[in-house]
Amino acid sequence: MDVDEREQGEEGLGARERAVLALERRSFAGPGAKERAIRERLGLAPVRYYQLLNALLDDRRALEHDPVTVNRLRRVRDARRAER
Repeated sequence: MDVDEREQGEEGLGARERAVLALERRSFAGPGAKERAIRERLGLAPVRYYQLLNALLDDRRALEHDPVTVNRLRRVRDARRAER
């Protein structure tokens, strides 16, 4: 069992998932600021971060943890998909 599994327990989100949602609640000034924060705070490549984020948007636990952020991001994702 790794640290993430111990921290999330049976039903909750792990520390990394909570950190991803917390980062999405913030606003960033200037181009590249968010990508820099992703690398520095989470130690992830931006591509991997967005993969995790997209999976979180479909995770019931994420919705329970932060419904405002998850619902906002789902609306953005759905609007982008509709543009295609």
